[in-house]
This record gives sequence, C-alpha cells and structure tokens, in this order.
Amino acid sequence: MNRLSKQYYGLGTLITLSLFGSSQNADLDQAAHLIQTYENLLTVNRPQSEIMAINHAAGQHPVAVSDATYQIARQAIEVSRADFGFNALIGPLVKLWKIGFTDAQVPSPQQIHTRLALINPKDCSYNDQNREIYLHLPGMELDLGAIAKGYIADRVQDLWHAYGKISGAIDLGGNLMLMGPAPMHTDHCWNIGIQDPKAPRGQALASVHLPACSAVTSGIYERHLEVAGHSYHHILDPRTGYPCTNQLASVTVFSKKSIDGEIETARLFFAGGPLKNWGQSRSDLYGAVFVTKDHKLIVQKLKPEHIHLLNPHYHLQFSN
Repeated sequence: MNRLSKQYYGLGTLITLSLFGSSQNADLDQAAHLIQTYENLLTVNRPQSEIMAINHAAGQHPVAVSDATYQIARQAIEVSRADFGFNALIGPLVKLWKIGFTDAQVPSPQQIHTRLALINPKDCSYNDQNREIYLHLPGMELDLGAIAKGYIADRVQDLWHAYGKISGAIDLGGNLMLMGPAPMHTDHCWNIGIQDPKAPRGQALASVHLPACSAVTSGIYERHLEVAGHSYHHILDPRTGYPCTNQLASVTVFSKKSIDGEIETARLFFAGGPLKNWGQSRSDLYGAVFVTKDHKLIVQKLKPEHIHLLNPHYHLQFSN
C-alpha cells in the first residue's frame, strides 16, 4: 500500500505525518495547518496567544477565549485539581528552574516556596456560559504543554476521519497516534518501540504490538540539569517544587484518545509505578509500560503476546 509522509516543525519538535492509501500532499498539509492553528491558540512560547492573554490578565480579570481553547483549558484545570501530579498551572515553577535551557539553575528553597504559592489550581476559575478563564493571583500562568499534544493529535485524527482516511500515523514527538489498521502487517496491528532511556533516540528496548491506538511517553532522559554531581530532570513535582523522585525512567500509556494518554502518563509517573487495578474499569485505556532505573520493564494490563523484549539487560515482569 502506498505511504505518503511529510515532516514539519511545530509544537517545539519535529512532527511526522503519514497516510496510507490514496492520499495527497494536501491531506498532510491540512493536518499541519490544523496543528499550527492550535499552536497559535495555545502556545506560551510567544508573547501572544489565547493562553498568554489569560496569563497577562492574571490577578486582573477573566478572559474570554475560543471554544477549543476553553475546552482544553477547563479540562486541564479540572485534572490539575485532582492533585496526583499533573498541574497545568506549574509554569512559574518551570520558568524558575529552566531545565533544558542554557540558563537553567537550581533555585533556592525560598524561591521555590514563593513560586509554589502561584501554582495552586484552586486559585483559578472558569465560566462555562461566557467561555472565560480567570487566574486569581498576579504571576500565575496557565501552561497546557502537558496536555496540548494529546488534544491536537486527537483533532488531527478527527480531521482525517472526516476526509475518509483509513490508516495513518501522527507523530508529535513523544506522542504517537496510530490510526486504523496497520497496512504493513497481516494482523493489522502496529509495532511501537519503547525507547531505551540509556541509548540514543530511536533505539528501542522493547516493541509493543497493538491495534490502532495512541502511545504517550513521559520520561526523565530528555532534559537534564547537572550541578555539583547531582542530576535534575525536567518533570517537576508541584507538591514539592523539585524534580519528581522515584525509580522510574519512563512510562508509556496506550489508549484510545491521546489526551487520556497525556493525563494517565502523569498519573502513573507520579505514582512511581503501577497503580492497583489501573485501567480495569476503562476499555479505552489499553495498557502501560514502565521502564525503571534499575533495568526493569514492568507491563500493566497488556498481555504477554503484546510485548517483545529487545534488550536482554532488562528484566520483563507483569503487574496486575
């Protein structure tokens, strides 16, 4: 079957869009344009966007936004209030550490304490009737980076479905949506690599074999700050103000919707490992794979036939 693939830059990463069957460049370009449209609405890396308008008005007044921005912002705030580690208000803390940038630093305890007062999701509100978001305190910031890629991947899939496309792949960098049957395999399942945290990007330690799904990974191996013999990764714990400390190097969640994968990777990463009965009541959560710092590959909800270990230095085990 014919495969058409193009690469674009957006959302701070390299994006790869692929379609199988009778597709044209315009089908990919339309998807790329949709991604750009959402980035223009949601980015906090430019002076102007709908999210930045909310942030600029923090402590002053509510801001009315488009339906799309309101929908994702409202969901992000609600999930943040569940207090399991996901926090869409963590922006002031992220900007304090600046991990991943040349001016990254280890802040003082006082600096962290000050910023922690600005990241409480209870200090913001939304108005369904007027589509308004309000951050109550000056200096607060809404940042949808932990959920936006998932939301956007779902919308790109909606677009392709609307045009009758059957099979495709949406790779937003750490966030993969595999649509429809995989045309290269007789069982129509996709092979998804689990990145080896200690190897160059693209080198997998295991392969997961599943039908159409989203695969979202959270890992500590991408961005680091090295200071005085200590290594600080970029996943900050909003409860402490410091990088989350546990035995996980990464967690990958396989789900029907990519936005759910974003939320659940955060839930499981901050839990430090498998949660009892995770996903058992939800048929749209297919499974999770944990990679630990001590070379374990822990699989939850997936069956043994779904996973193939590629690196013999890792020990494979299954969790309920």
